[in-house]
Parts: sequence; structure tokens; C-alpha cells
Amino acid sequence: MLGASISKNSVLLGLFALVTAGVLAVTNVSTRDRIAEAERQAAERALYELVTADRVDNDMLSDTIATPAGMMADLGLTQPEPIYRARKNGKVIAVIVPAIAPDGYSGAIRLLVGVNRDGTVAGARALVHKETPGLGDKVDTNKSDWILGFNGKSLSDPAPERWAVKKDGGEFDQFTGATITPRAVTGQIKRVLQQVQAERNLLFEIPEQAEVNTPRNVGDKR
Repeated sequence: MLGASISKNSVLLGLFALVTAGVLAVTNVSTRDRIAEAERQAAERALYELVTADRVDNDMLSDTIATPAGMMADLGLTQPEPIYRARKNGKVIAVIVPAIAPDGYSGAIRLLVGVNRDGTVAGARALVHKETPGLGDKVDTNKSDWILGFNGKSLSDPAPERWAVKKDGGEFDQFTGATITPRAVTGQIKRVLQQVQAERNLLFEIPEQAEVNTPRNVGDKR
């Protein structure tokens, strides 16, 4: 009798474990799918903040190119990440480039920078940072509109030597009581523009012969 009872309990425990494992597996798959979809929607919103939906007719999240090896060092990346392309009628009108400014006050600042086909900034956002609340965190659009001041800027407006905060003789405002954060972001956005210009034909799918008579201004290199 004791042996039969133990055997029966073992079977019940085994069945319970199988059922529990099955429920957890289903829950995990369901949760994973919901998380993945939420992450996709958040990423899509971020892209459309930089290049508005009325400008494009493609799925930017799916239209990507891996960061060219020659760009990675200046972009602050340690491994290739996707560069997103915005198209209208099949033509690449803008690219959205990931970058990391390593020299923020409290550490690295992860950025996403949109660059139009004509070399102007479509928009920029600080995605991840640890900057000081009330000071350096003004790089975040939830705190201030400072980063919107890069919209429409290029390597010729202002001139390359003016791509700095005003304290350093440049064009862009610093924050009251905080210079390191805006200096880091300004410098990194400039480097993004330089790298996009250098790889323009590849990123915008422009045949080399179409660029023969086009003047190029890659600005100064750091």
C-alpha cells in the first residue's frame, strides 16, 4: 500500500510539473511576443519623430543597412547596428543613424540622428543617458526642446568650426550650469553628419557616376 501511494503521488507530481511547465511556456511565448511588439512600436515611434510619416511610404524598421565598418569608430559603436532608410517612391530621402557620444557628464549618451538626402539634420534624439536630473537631462525632449535646435543644420550651416557650444566659440547653446552634456551631443551629431557625407553614395543608393560633378564638403575631421 505504501509503495502504491508513493508511486501514485510521484505520477501526480510529475503531471503537475508538466502542466506547470506547459503553462509557463505558453505564458512566456505570449509575453515575449507582446514585449517584442511593444518594442517594435516604440522603435517605430522614435523613427517617425525624426522622419515624419507623411514623408515616407516604406517600412523604415524593415529597410535597413548594417553600419559600414569605416563609420563605426566615429559613431562610437563597437559592433554594426542597423541604419534605417526612409524612402519615397523608392528613393532614399533620409537615413536614421545610431550613434553613441562617449563623453557625457555621467557616461555614454546613445543617440539616433536622422540625416536628409541633402545633408541636413532631419532630427536627433537622446535615447539612453544617465545625465544629471535638472541639468544634463535637458538633452531629453521630455525635459526641454534643446536638441530640436539641430533640425535643418548641416556641415555648411553652421560652418564645421562652428559646430560647438557657444562657450567653445560655436553656434549651439549649452545648458545653464552644464556644458559637458551639450558639448558631447553637439560633437557627436557633427561626426554623424561627417560620416553620412563620406558614405553618402552607399547609404542613399546613389550611383557613383551621378556624383561626378557634385561638390562635396565633408567638413573637418577630428
